[in-house]
Amino acid sequence: MAIDSLTGTAGAANAAIGALAKTGTPTGGAGFGDSLSKLLGSVEEQSSEANDAIGRMLAGTGDVHEAMIAMQRADTMLQFTVQVRNKLVQAYQDVMRMPI
Repeated sequence: MAIDSLTGTAGAANAAIGALAKTGTPTGGAGFGDSLSKLLGSVEEQSSEANDAIGRMLAGTGDVHEAMIAMQRADTMLQFTVQVRNKLVQAYQDVMRMPI
């Protein structure tokens, strides 16, 4: 698998970050919930691609390297999503601790 395929993962992560950075506006901008849904969809897509690559490897039609790269891509997206969740929980807790 070429390095170009790895930059696709970075592009997906950057797109997810950009989507999360946008705020919903009354003029039709993407809402925060939509951004989170896209991020979770991206994680699910990477996971299914990894499963497909592993299936091809086990069937003998795929390469071990492709399967490992797909697994690393899926793992990276999952770690990114967990970190986003951690930051959201931390922000919520900070807001709840603010005195009125």
